[in-house]
Amino acid sequence: MEHNEVRERIRAGDREAFGDLYDRYARTVHQHAARLTGDLSAAEDVMSETFLAAWRTREQVRAEGGPLGPWLLGIATNKARNHRRGVGRRLAFLARQPKPEETADFAEASAGRLDHQRELAAVRAVLDRLRGPEREVLALCVWAGLDYEQTADALGVPVGTVRSRLSRARKRLRALTGERLAQEAREAREPGRGRGEVGGRAAIVALPSERGSR
Repeated sequence: MEHNEVRERIRAGDREAFGDLYDRYARTVHQHAARLTGDLSAAEDVMSETFLAAWRTREQVRAEGGPLGPWLLGIATNKARNHRRGVGRRLAFLARQPKPEETADFAEASAGRLDHQRELAAVRAVLDRLRGPEREVLALCVWAGLDYEQTADALGVPVGTVRSRLSRARKRLRALTGERLAQEAREAREPGRGRGEVGGRAAIVALPSERGSR
């Protein structure tokens, strides 16, 4: 189906076309949300909110253009941004509350999920030190595979802004990678390092290369 026909059907509220859109992009949106939030449950919420917002604003889709993936990822980026702000407010509130009683450790029963969460947390340990706009451009250009024009369209910024943000993000990541590797080397020499900890290399391996974007 041609992109313009898909756009017209979405604009008209064609539920079958929107279902096809969901089937095609749900996984991509979820992965993008997980990279930005570092939380699988939050990614599920962001994905749901993204498609709900897409349905509600379907009439705003331009009648002509390419695939609608960049449009969805732009919505998801905004939803993830709102989530991060909400988390910050909740953490600030919790920091003012009395320390709760310790609960039982159920880590062994959910080791696979926790391992995934640890990997996301390791990546976030590096990515969170980027400015928000740079992190978003990196996620869209490198991991989501959008080109500069599509990323600019998703974020509502000029192409030149995308290029400059991506360049700054890569320079910053190279510097942070060096710090992370140095930290990992120091920890490897320290006695009694706990088993099962995620070292810096897990984050570094997950980082993109220059060849990852178009």
